[in-house]
Amino acid sequence: MRPRTLGITVLADFILSEGVDAVLDNVVERAGATAVALNPTVTEPAPEGQGSWQPPSDAGASPRLFDRPLFGASGLWVRSAPSYVPDATHYVDSPYRPRPASELTEARGHVVEQFIDAAVDRGLEVYFQVSGQTAPGMLDEDRPLRPDGEIPQRMADTGCLASPAIRAYLRAYVADLVARYPKITGFRPDWPEYPCYMLDEGFQDFSPHVRRWAMERGWPFDDVQGDVAALYRHLHGSLSNDDLEAFAGGDRGAGDSIALLRRYPGVFDWLKLKSALSVDMVRHWREALNATGRTDLKLSANAFMPPLTLLTGFDFAAAGAFCDAASPKLYTMHWTVMVDFWGRQLLAHNSGLDERLLVHALANLFDLGDTPPGDCLESFHYPEPDEAHPVSDATQRRRICSAVRQAGGQMAVTPLVHGYGPEDDFLRRFELVADSDVDGAWINRYGYLSDAKLDGIGRLWK
Repeated sequence: MRPRTLGITVLADFILSEGVDAVLDNVVERAGATAVALNPTVTEPAPEGQGSWQPPSDAGASPRLFDRPLFGASGLWVRSAPSYVPDATHYVDSPYRPRPASELTEARGHVVEQFIDAAVDRGLEVYFQVSGQTAPGMLDEDRPLRPDGEIPQRMADTGCLASPAIRAYLRAYVADLVARYPKITGFRPDWPEYPCYMLDEGFQDFSPHVRRWAMERGWPFDDVQGDVAALYRHLHGSLSNDDLEAFAGGDRGAGDSIALLRRYPGVFDWLKLKSALSVDMVRHWREALNATGRTDLKLSANAFMPPLTLLTGFDFAAAGAFCDAASPKLYTMHWTVMVDFWGRQLLAHNSGLDERLLVHALANLFDLGDTPPGDCLESFHYPEPDEAHPVSDATQRRRICSAVRQAGGQMAVTPLVHGYGPEDDFLRRFELVADSDVDGAWINRYGYLSDAKLDGIGRLWK
């Protein structure tokens, strides 16, 4: 039997901070990893307020700190640059250009190539983890729109899946990276779909690019847009406790979901349209990889977990025609905070809603289990670094099984566990994957993996 993959995302910050061999000793010797993913970016400490804060804010105002010191700190400002000098000839057909190299590139960029060479020498697969649908300096014309034509309130600044400009940039970016780093194994595009952390994000995408794409393929776009706009308006002024009661009950709104689709039949076509767009973006990624002449390059997509993929569009079965693997995200700190995000917007636009009913309806919609962490939105806050993620083992197992079942053997399923959180809770979540019937696992990210966590990974995986 082929050994299962165990991958760890190691951003180049920590390679620069700890050194190539020290990082590889940890991920290989301690954790037992067989694959690594990194980003083609180099960093260095910056004065306060300059560059970006690491770890980055997550979910708007996360309290995260690194488990491993980065340049001697658990959180700090850094400035960054590409790890290589982009080749402009790859971008002649793209209206977007890559970030320019700088003196930081010249001073530190070589370390990324050293890491790739050393990882390959140790027998590891090496992937680049990059955005699945965006470009540097993205313009509003390439951002998704709500059915009313407005840019949605969003946590993730992702692009329109149908944008020709973004697709042209991704094709050029892949060609540039493969030419510069010929030893890489493949790519892990993040979110070749529409994230749904916030309510508005769940109502993407009705941009002119999607209209054109859909109508060229015979979709009844105007009818779809009309019904989805009507549902959006209903949720912003007409939502009642009777509506919530149905979804907060024991059957989780199974029958009422059908009634909702009868009332807004275009919603079903909208969900299918997002799925078709996501699959087409994955196809575009495969074509971009093949165009480099490296038909051995692997494609492993990061995506949301079921049932959220009904809203994001990612289709595990159909994506298998183009992907070698998919990593559904076990980002349990996000699952609960989504209830808070969606709930606060619904409370703000609908008077008289019962907060307890709202919380239980959303927990059912997002499949958080029969016993959510509380009856009010404050119970669904972003977990502190020392706070366990309040998602049960049963819920996580159910969603892992759902992803495997939906993939139907068309590609490998390698769930992505987030390293953030206290040691015992992280190892609890990782063990669920290690003991499940999946093809492997990935962990995001090395900076949240203390020595004790790395040792625990190695012990559980063996």
